[in-house]
Amino acid sequence: MKKCEYENIKLDNQICFSLYAASREIIKLYKPILDKFNLTYTQYVAMLVLWEDEKSTVKDIGKRLHLDSGTLTPLLKKIESMGLLTRHRDVNDDRVVIVELTEKGRALKDDITEVPHEIMCKVNMPLENAIALKKHLDELLEILE
Repeated sequence: MKKCEYENIKLDNQICFSLYAASREIIKLYKPILDKFNLTYTQYVAMLVLWEDEKSTVKDIGKRLHLDSGTLTPLLKKIESMGLLTRHRDVNDDRVVIVELTEKGRALKDDITEVPHEIMCKVNMPLENAIALKKHLDELLEILE
């Protein structure tokens, strides 16, 4: 094989690695900010779903976050133990678990609204570039689904 045929297996040429590394670095930026609220990044994105919907099913939250119930259930249990949400079975179908914000969970929404702005300041990327990047990532995610 010619050397040029190995270009496709160089780490620097892998879109998967760029996505992986960028994701890890972005999540690292969130840590000190979210530590102030005693939340991990995954707990934060779960709360984002609930702040939008106030009430949702575990299945719908998992779908939005691209997480299976085996990952999501312990996450939601931990957030529940923090007093931010409650979980209960649907009275019409006990297979369905409904998740709702508590007053404490709703109140946290007002305290945490500056997080996206703080992250954008740390990333220091022009807003139009960030918007374009998000659009491309959303398109990629749609293709992959």
